[in-house]
This record gives sequence, C-alpha cells and structure tokens, in this order.
Amino acid sequence: MDSEELLAQLADIHLPEPIGLWPPAPGWWILGLLILLGLAYLGRRWYLSYQRKLILRQALAELDGCASDYAHADSDDDKARVNYVNAVNTVMRRVALVHYSDQQVAALSGREWVDFIRKNGDSSRLDDDVAAALSHGRFQTRCEVDVDTLHAVARDWIKSLYQHRPRLSAA
Repeated sequence: MDSEELLAQLADIHLPEPIGLWPPAPGWWILGLLILLGLAYLGRRWYLSYQRKLILRQALAELDGCASDYAHADSDDDKARVNYVNAVNTVMRRVALVHYSDQQVAALSGREWVDFIRKNGDSSRLDDDVAAALSHGRFQTRCEVDVDTLHAVARDWIKSLYQHRPRLSAA
C-alpha cells in the first residue's frame, strides 16, 4: 500500500463542541457565593450603622428636648434646674440600658453611676459640679450646676457610646 491509500483511510479531524456558558465551572459558583456573602455582610453592616445613627439622632433629639423644656421654663427656678438634671439623667440612663445589660446599669446610683459614666464613654468634660448633679441632683431641692456644661457632657457621652460601640444589644 502506498501512502496515498493509507491517508485516504484516515478519518477527518473532528473539532470538539464549543464550550458553553452554562453550566459554569465550579470556580464560578464559589466566586458567586463569595460575592453574595460579601454583599450580605456589607448590607448588614450598613443596616446596623444606619440603625445606630438613627437611634443616636433620636437620643440627641430627646436630650435637646430636655434643654428646650428647660429654656421655656423659668431659668432661675431651682425646680426647673432639678427637673432638667433629672431629665438629662434619665436620657443618659436609657442610653446606657441600650448598650449595657440591665444588671450593669439599672441598680447604679450616686457615685457608682458617675463612675460608670466616667468609665464608659467620653466624660472628658465631666467636672465635680456636674458629677455631683448627676449623682445626687434629683434628691436636692436646690441644684447649682451649669446646664450648658451638663448638656455638653451628656451629648458627648451619648455620641461616644454610639460612635465607638460596634454593636447594639438586642432590644
């Protein structure tokens, strides 16, 4: 047999089928799953951040409402000042209850409450007069405290809790 007859007996070259887009290879499934998990994680982080900022705005609005009520009351009246100290103290305690367990916060009063404020959050402006007003102001008939300083202390403390704490406790 000569070479031409041998070549004639060979079959033609068959090209493979073109590679389809579906179903994707396992690596694409894994990549898609990782992207979905990453988007879910980022979405949750965004939602928690949004929720934290919303609650912060509400807490600060309540604190500003206390200041507004005090401004509309007779500023020279000791009763109005004591009521303002109590209202600010209540807002701060409610914020603390959101961030810490009831066992840590609910029973605190007096010096322990002020120590808790100093230990947790920004209390750089907390001087002795404001500390005395927060610890024993509600039990006095007269309260000599600078309400602007008290408002600034409460505002800074509340902001620091919401901006530096990664999670809110389950409510």
